[in-house]
Amino acid sequence: MEMIKTYDIAKIYKMGNQIVEALKTITISIQKGEYIAFMGPSGSGKSTLMNIIGCLDSPTRGRYILNNQDVSSLTENELAEIRNREIGFVFQTFNLLPRSNALENVELPLVYAGLRKKERKEQAMRSLENVNLGDRATHKPNELSGGERQRVAIARALVNNPSIILADEPTGNLDSKTSHGIMELFNKLHEMGNTIVMVTHEAEIASYAHRIVKLRDGMVEEDYKNENIKKPELST
Repeated sequence: MEMIKTYDIAKIYKMGNQIVEALKTITISIQKGEYIAFMGPSGSGKSTLMNIIGCLDSPTRGRYILNNQDVSSLTENELAEIRNREIGFVFQTFNLLPRSNALENVELPLVYAGLRKKERKEQAMRSLENVNLGDRATHKPNELSGGERQRVAIARALVNNPSIILADEPTGNLDSKTSHGIMELFNKLHEMGNTIVMVTHEAEIASYAHRIVKLRDGMVEEDYKNENIKKPELST
């Protein structure tokens, strides 16, 4: 089943008198259950493409179909609804609320979805337990390690059972050992049937994905199946 389909999308920014073509033309298809990495140097357009796929931005031209719905020209409010229902985000900087504990951070998308308090807490706790952090539910971000903070962010991304998990440089702020643990978790999430789209500039991190799309100058340079999938090292 086709989850994502873009048709000749482009993104053009006006910066003063200068016009910047962040994306020139991108036509790409992603199936349900795929594990894909967007790779490319700074300025290649990978983050812009992720923002469009994540409904954080709209293309200047072209069409974007998400789960059989054309989302290319929706309003900000309509895009926000799609984001909350369809997409779970994992960011490099974790984006956790510093004064809220792990459970409250994970609950946040369910607050927007309008769930009752009891349901929210139960669902958020299940999501924390799925990333092996049930025992850290009452800890605030500054009481957690970098890897634990990223696991909280992943639990939050998963809490409303999204169609897609979008991970933007998910190991960018983590050391090598912790990065392997996070990639092991993504591997398990994929095995559970989740569709994962990851943005990274690191070849080693991209090598965990089953398909790699390399971008350069706002266009797809390569799109291939990864024949040498890296297996995450077992956590100790």
